[in-house]
Amino acid sequence: MDIHEIFGYIASVCMILGYMPQAITTMRTRDTDGIALPTFIMLGLGSVFFVVNGLLPPANIPLVITNVITTICSVIIFGIKIHNDRKKKRKK
Repeated sequence: MDIHEIFGYIASVCMILGYMPQAITTMRTRDTDGIALPTFIMLGLGSVFFVVNGLLPPANIPLVITNVITTICSVIIFGIKIHNDRKKKRKK
């Protein structure tokens, strides 16, 4: 393992630990009022593109792992956000 991989894995751990508490809180509480949908869509798409980028030769496994995890969380939170927004529209 070279220095680039070591820093890649450290960055992956930091990104996941930084992202997961908010994602878990949103999944547990279902509170999405503070989420701006356009911004969240762009962040999710960025994660998807980083997965693709990490899979291109030479493969960057830390980049792939980090962004697969954040993409999955983004999709779940996106679904919750859409559900909540539709529910609010029906109440009006």
